[in-house]
Amino acid sequence: MGKTVPSERLIKNRKHFSESVMVSVAVSKTGKTKIHFIDKGSKVDGRYYHETLLQNWLLPDMCQLCGEEFIFQQDGALSHRAKLTVEFLQQNVPNFIEPILSGCRTVRT
Repeated sequence: MGKTVPSERLIKNRKHFSESVMVSVAVSKTGKTKIHFIDKGSKVDGRYYHETLLQNWLLPDMCQLCGEEFIFQQDGALSHRAKLTVEFLQQNVPNFIEPILSGCRTVRT
């Protein structure tokens, strides 16, 4: 008979999927913003979304791309509907389509 091969030599443990990468980008008819990579392990809740992504990256990029005149609408992600996010956008973006107008409810986070 043949040789016996230990099972640890036969079975290779490996990841079936690559690690995920989270990015944020705004798209308009005039172009798109830079792609912003979210730090690994960050939780994108309402506070992180409005304090980091919107204030520091997306809105400044949109102003550079489109000037001060643009309409801002988001999908229904929880961080987009968070009370803090909606209040921030109401105060800082004149042409903001609120979640209720796009069929989503505002949530508390």
